[in-house]
Amino acid sequence: MKYHELKTTSNRSAKRVGRGIAAGQGKTAGRGTKGQNARGSGTRPGFEGGQNPLMQRLPKLRGFRSIRPKAEVVYTGQINNIGSQVDNFTLTKAGLVSSPYVKVKLVVKGNVTKKTDVKLQAASKNAVIAIQKAGGNFQAVPRIGREKATEKA
Repeated sequence: MKYHELKTTSNRSAKRVGRGIAAGQGKTAGRGTKGQNARGSGTRPGFEGGQNPLMQRLPKLRGFRSIRPKAEVVYTGQINNIGSQVDNFTLTKAGLVSSPYVKVKLVVKGNVTKKTDVKLQAASKNAVIAIQKAGGNFQAVPRIGREKATEKA
């Protein structure tokens, strides 16, 4: 029999503390003698005995900081030099975004001069109109996830 094969029963009754000397945990019931923790339920989390607590001492920044990654912006004037197909990988190869796995948004700044098929995560309404005027089309696609490393057997 191995240690992990042992069958245990978890029906042990709760210890009744403070029920007299003969009960084993009587009189002070394991709380020591006198003091703040012997009386009542102790203190709230973060209480430092009347000293200004750490969370009150630290300076705080105003507002709210989101952990959601920001979308990287590409302008309509930049996609003329890339090719007829524009996606995350071609933008990364052209050096316009940091990685093919980031969220990319197309925004109007500059003119679209040639027909392009754009497959990105987001685009402004005016950017979509500018692409369609040039004869291209826009398709919203989900963000590309990174491939998980496979274990070698």
